[in-house]
Amino acid sequence: MKISLELVKELREQSGAGIMQCRNALVEARGNRGRALEFLKEQGLLKAKEKAERTTAEGLIEAYVHTGGRVGAMVEVNCETDFVARTSEFKKLAHQLAMQIAAMDPQFVSEEEVPEGADIEPQSACLLLQPYIKDPERSVQDIITETIARVGENIKVSRFARFELGNQEAEK
Repeated sequence: MKISLELVKELREQSGAGIMQCRNALVEARGNRGRALEFLKEQGLLKAKEKAERTTAEGLIEAYVHTGGRVGAMVEVNCETDFVARTSEFKKLAHQLAMQIAAMDPQFVSEEEVPEGADIEPQSACLLLQPYIKDPERSVQDIITETIARVGENIKVSRFARFELGNQEAEK
């Protein structure tokens, strides 16, 4: 099947996957861009699951202070190598996570951290389960999983802190 370069470029812009991955997905989906995108997402999830147990000892700490300086957040995001930690893709993810924390005020990184018997709504209290502020149709975990698929390394959020001017209880 002949796949146009224009269609490959469109899928690449939409998915962030490599050119050959996009071409192969389009061939698999017989030129249907929607099915090709779903195929790429499935492949990304499989890659992320394969990498989930890898050690994440590198990374960076990102800080974000909201306009006006009344709310800020810091987040530690880890990956497998310092090479990936220095990429613009990884730095962008860390910045987006810091913005998410400042905006949505999660209490825990994941559901596993919630104390037994705590009376909370996990989707709002756990960072990874929250709807992503720039695309509420996807969760924060979805955004991280997509980045794992693109960079080829495991990525984890280790910890975070959120600060709000005058609110001593906001510090975690």
